[in-house]
Amino acid sequence: MATDKPRDGYPITPAPGEQGSQRLSLGRLHQWESLGYGMFIHFGMSTYVDVSGLVNFKPTGNDPASCYCPDRLDVDQWVCVARDAGMKYAVLTAKHISGFCLWPSQHTDYTVANSGNTTDVVAAFVDSCRKHGILPGLYYSSYDNHHRWGSRTRSDFASRQAYMDLYHKRPRFGGINCGREDDPERMPYSTAHFQSFQTAQVTELLETYGPLMELWVDHPEVLGRGYRTYFYEAMARINSDMVILMNNGLPDSDCYDIDYAWPADLMAIERGQPPAGGYKKWRHIEGKTYYIPGEVCDSIAPVKLDWFWLEGDEPRPFQELLGQFQACRQGGANYLLNVPPDKHGRIPDNFIRALAHLRKEAGI
Repeated sequence: MATDKPRDGYPITPAPGEQGSQRLSLGRLHQWESLGYGMFIHFGMSTYVDVSGLVNFKPTGNDPASCYCPDRLDVDQWVCVARDAGMKYAVLTAKHISGFCLWPSQHTDYTVANSGNTTDVVAAFVDSCRKHGILPGLYYSSYDNHHRWGSRTRSDFASRQAYMDLYHKRPRFGGINCGREDDPERMPYSTAHFQSFQTAQVTELLETYGPLMELWVDHPEVLGRGYRTYFYEAMARINSDMVILMNNGLPDSDCYDIDYAWPADLMAIERGQPPAGGYKKWRHIEGKTYYIPGEVCDSIAPVKLDWFWLEGDEPRPFQELLGQFQACRQGGANYLLNVPPDKHGRIPDNFIRALAHLRKEAGI
């Protein structure tokens, strides 16, 4: 066992020859780590609706499906841009906070099938990835403003500040199990009806478009530990080699918040980077030792309101992008860089130029 005094969620030093208690073998996880660099693709209803005046800058989920209307949709372009940038995998937002689905789901009518462009984007994405040698992954948001069935979301707060006040009370690595001091009556949650819907939808995605390389689940805190464990195990049975990430939601990687995001195969480092000395991959969780690789996710453009494209978006300063890429490479974490398509359904030229510059200067 580990030589350090174990605290739940915190890094430890493994014993020689430790294989860990994680679901996936060290060999499989090392394969995922070897990919190194991937593209996050935020695209959907939030590309088309103005969220600037909304609580928490989040779509209400009430916009008609017809609002989604790319006129020059080119999913193959996205994947070719990822390939040409030196990326090895890509993760697409199949369903984000709006609840709008980029595939013709049988479990809701709020999909591309009833929109201004009926292309099955998930199918086109997965097919293009396989054609161009990019490993496909899908993102699914458990924060859903369209399919509620009594669930409480962050959008129910009176203001963005009201939510942020509560969010910042969230302890940062302050004690055993990263315990929370929040009022549970105020925190977002999901109902059993929504959880059944999520199981059905993600099962549909995996069985229709799989196998996938990665499943990226956002806002796992609303699911609760019991359902989250059931969901993780059910999805792993469908696609046993797939890595499953439950977004830890923090820019730091000191402590894995078990109550918020466990179980998972990966740890998200959102809009941060590995610490000096590198990302610590071995963790003590509930009496066992786990090897949990890290994935830094950030956007090529400043995240002003959300991760989707906004009119006038420009890439972040080049040295900032290069520094984050190098920190991931040196610190032992994968880098998932968000490159959002515009309203036409294409990745803008200024993003493509920035990616080409990054590839050249980073020696990718």
